[in-house]
This record gives sequence, C-alpha cells and structure tokens, in this order.
Amino acid sequence: MSELRELYQQVILDHNRKPRNFRKLEGANRTAEGYNPLCGDRITLYLDVHDGVIKDAAFEGSGCAISKAAASMMTDSVIGKPEDEAEVLFQRVHSMLTGEEGTGTGVGKLTVFAGVREFPSRVKCATLAWHTLQAALAGAAEPVSTE
Repeated sequence: MSELRELYQQVILDHNRKPRNFRKLEGANRTAEGYNPLCGDRITLYLDVHDGVIKDAAFEGSGCAISKAAASMMTDSVIGKPEDEAEVLFQRVHSMLTGEEGTGTGVGKLTVFAGVREFPSRVKCATLAWHTLQAALAGAAEPVSTE
C-alpha cells in the first residue's frame, strides 16, 4: 500500500511541476474564478463548450501542489465530455474526497487524490478546480470560494 501511495504522490507532484492545460484559453466561452482562502489557492478556469460538450479546458492561477495538480488532472479529465458527464465526475470525485458514499469508483486516474481525505484541511485544495468547473458550466458571474 505504501508503494501505491508513493506513486500517487509522484503523480500529484508531476502535475504540480508540469501542469497540463496551464494557459489562457483564447476563445473560451465559459470562465470562472475560484479562491481557497484557507490555503491562498486561486484559479481561473477557461472552457470552450459547444453543443453541450466541453471541447477544451485550461486554467491559470497559483496555489499549493494539490490544487494545481487537481486543476491539471481535472481539465484533462473533462475535455471531450458532455457537461452532464462532467457533473457526474464532479460528484464522484467529491464523494471520494469527502468520504461520502462510494470510494472513488468511476474516477479513473483521479483516484490519486483519494488519500487527501485523510487531511480534511486539504480537501478544499483538491476540490477548488471542481467547484470552479461547476461555476463555469453554470455561467456564474461571482468567484467561487471554498469557504
């Protein structure tokens, strides 16, 4: 089990050092800002959504390794998905991170964040990008906060 935990940590650190989709997405038709006051994480999420499908996703911002890696892996995971599938994925990831029903089934590579639930103060770091995704899909004008 410790080898698996170490692998998960390596994946998170890799996504922190070299985040995927870390850029401003020109032509994005949905954007949202998110803020985690506890840790100081900030994210701006850009989406290109057409006919109910997330064609592209990108983000900019700063924060801890967990929040940056979560944004990186979240954008990778939702590109090409219909909005409703992205919402289902959010619910599954949220349940995994908060210890609610299920144990992260159906989240694929996002399972690397399962250990975060052992550190309740870090759950907000891991969910910031997901809450920002929900805000962008809903067309929210106000920044979202994890508080």
